[in-house]
Amino acid sequence: MRPSKLGDAEIEYSMTAIKGWTRAGNSITKTFAFAKFLDGIAWIGKVAAAAERMDHHPDLDIRYTKVTATLSTHSAGGLTRSDFDLAKEMDALA
Repeated sequence: MRPSKLGDAEIEYSMTAIKGWTRAGNSITKTFAFAKFLDGIAWIGKVAAAAERMDHHPDLDIRYTKVTATLSTHSAGGLTRSDFDLAKEMDALA
């Protein structure tokens, strides 16, 4: 079953539950900073396992000790509950 795209009011409400994330159109983004390069890589491994379990996969950009995550549900054409669930999981793993 394809996730349902959230409306603007639902997105704004959901944004209040995830600190440090910003919305840019049909996606949400956050940059995570780590003390060392390998700390970020280890975090990515944990995120990958969670994403696979949730069947929802982020776009990740690695820049030395910073990893920028971008979430959007392409099949729904925007943000869904899955994006916010994965954002919360990524925060918990950081």
